[in-house]
Amino acid sequence: MASQRSRVGIGLIGLGVVGSGVARILQEKAQVYARQVGCPLCLTRILVRDPTKDRGPGIDKSLLTTDASAILDDPAVDIVIEVMGGESPAHDYVRRALSAGKYVVTANKEVIAKHGAELRSLAEEKGVDILYEASVGGGIPIIAPLKRDLLANDIEAISAIINGTTNYILTCMSREGRDFGEALGQAQALGYAEPDPANDVEGIDAAYKLAILASLAFHTRLHPDDVYREGITRLSSRDFRYASELGYVIKLLALARKLDGGLQVRVHPTLLAREEELAKVDGVLNAVQVEGDLLGRVLFQGRGAGALPTASAVVADVLDAALRVVGASPRQPGPAGSAAGGPLTVRPMSDLRTRYYMRMSVADRPGVLGQIARVLGDHDISIASVIQKEADERAQTAEIVIMTHEAQEANVRNAFREMEQLPVVADIGNLLRVEG
Repeated sequence: MASQRSRVGIGLIGLGVVGSGVARILQEKAQVYARQVGCPLCLTRILVRDPTKDRGPGIDKSLLTTDASAILDDPAVDIVIEVMGGESPAHDYVRRALSAGKYVVTANKEVIAKHGAELRSLAEEKGVDILYEASVGGGIPIIAPLKRDLLANDIEAISAIINGTTNYILTCMSREGRDFGEALGQAQALGYAEPDPANDVEGIDAAYKLAILASLAFHTRLHPDDVYREGITRLSSRDFRYASELGYVIKLLALARKLDGGLQVRVHPTLLAREEELAKVDGVLNAVQVEGDLLGRVLFQGRGAGALPTASAVVADVLDAALRVVGASPRQPGPAGSAAGGPLTVRPMSDLRTRYYMRMSVADRPGVLGQIARVLGDHDISIASVIQKEADERAQTAEIVIMTHEAQEANVRNAFREMEQLPVVADIGNLLRVEG
């Protein structure tokens, strides 16, 4: 049935890299989208900080405004696209748009990770929706499947590589033997890493995204502060070399798994068996692996960053919202409990049981391994293998790598603190968890 509306009005908040891509796509494919929706999608206003800035060809300067009310209070605007980033004032703008009965499309992982439940409840109350496919994984379609296609499953686990910057850095360290600082510099030179890379390399970005994914998958409320987080700055090229010899790669994994009636959510560098599918995800690619009781394992993979992949996900959500505005598509509810919260509680990291990789520098003399083994044994940690890698004759030290059998995180942490006090231990280089 043909739409009775003459148009769908769109307001755009933010005209950076992603916002410019969205504006360009909406203009270049206007006729195609008008046929799909049943009426034109009209970009009516664009909120910017500096209207005098050169925006290049294709941007109508008459659409630019510095007044958010020109979008949020305009009854002709049906859909608000928020791609300005950051928590404030973006959170306030999204709330105002939903309160005014407008659909919202956003790529803002921080706002959704911290305020998603509140905003979904508000959208429900106002009879609209907030769509955020681009907030996780750029162009990878994962939010919609979690909200709709995977609902018949009891999701057991999510394992993901969801930060393209860190994945590029780790791939560079693995393939080229570079240390962290060199690999980061290369990522910055290529534009993959920001001048201040902390959000990426400290795992903050991945924690935001995991909080969003886990909230949907497990029908509960999660805040980024619930996610245990470690970054990649302590990794050395030696770790990659030793991991490869042992049959592993190192990835910054975002992991969410049901555990004894609770939920464990963590982001940290991980040794991953080379034959695992996620181990083969290199460069700036992202991937999300979902494990369900009915489907088993399914992998979503693609470009996780960049203007076009992210803009693609934003525009797809805009089309979804536009079809609902004209009444051609029913509202798609989120999974039951996604706004109200579920029974799962976050389990402490100390409860984790997994295998561990330990790299340390020790005195190069007899009896050292016996002292270390005694400490580990006292904390119920069983050694799977020990390899001496390098010796420093001048310092009379040797570097050893220990792989453990499955052990409890709390015990491993306690053992490490005790080993640090041993006179025969010169330095504990790294402790990494093992998956697969």
